[in-house]
Amino acid sequence: MAYRETERKFLVAGDFRGEVSGASRIRQGFLNSTPGRTVRVRIRDDRGYITVKGPAQGLTRFEWEKEIPAAEAELLLGLCEPGMIDKTRHLVPSADGVHVWEVDEFHGDNEGLVVAEIELGAEDESFPRPDWLGAEVTGDRRYYNSCLTKNPYKDWK
Repeated sequence: MAYRETERKFLVAGDFRGEVSGASRIRQGFLNSTPGRTVRVRIRDDRGYITVKGPAQGLTRFEWEKEIPAAEAELLLGLCEPGMIDKTRHLVPSADGVHVWEVDEFHGDNEGLVVAEIELGAEDESFPRPDWLGAEVTGDRRYYNSCLTKNPYKDWK
């Protein structure tokens, strides 16, 4: 399945936990993480995925994702570039009932980093901002998962 995704990313500056509707554990690595093109392998709970992302044009970029057997994803993780992402993804319904916030709480080398993403239908689509939402970091490469594998949050000065 191929499509364009439009999303915005923010730091989390307050307590979102009372609004969580579900959560899952994610481990992921990158077979390729060059700027403008990433190939990601992910295990989310007990399901495997491979994802290709293209260059961003504004807030939108190409994304193709396919579910693969978790055992195959585990094998592919062994081929990934150095660095691994380990995080818990919390799902938080938006106050408008239209959107869902994906709040990623990072573990390991990125412990202490918590970011929230919202996927939109268009770059100019409005959405309610919860009280716990902090500064917007959309487009700041430091917060891309592919960059966090190379320059983890624990090493930021």
